[in-house]
Amino acid sequence: MEKHLKIIEQLSTATNPFTGEIFEDNHICQNAKVTMALVVAMKSLENEIKKLKRKESLPTNAGKQWTSEEDINLIKEFDNKKSIKELSEIFKRMIGSIQSRLVKHGKLNI
Repeated sequence: MEKHLKIIEQLSTATNPFTGEIFEDNHICQNAKVTMALVVAMKSLENEIKKLKRKESLPTNAGKQWTSEEDINLIKEFDNKKSIKELSEIFKRMIGSIQSRLVKHGKLNI
């Protein structure tokens, strides 16, 4: 996707993305409406890339529903003195999710 973004970025500046040449005045990429459309497309693609990168950086189970088995294991591991960070790594979830779940089960007061 990032290589596509670079191509759109070049086109939005009326530059041939393959040769680096500036398009002539009568070229379609010199048209203000086309330039604006390319800028909008570029911003949209940038946002999608950011979302994908953020999603890739989240733990595997982030946002997924908890199963009864996970709840039982979470409580067991917490009772065995595992830290919130360790639990986050074990269950592949965000620290806030671990904390919320422990609060729900009366194991943690925040």
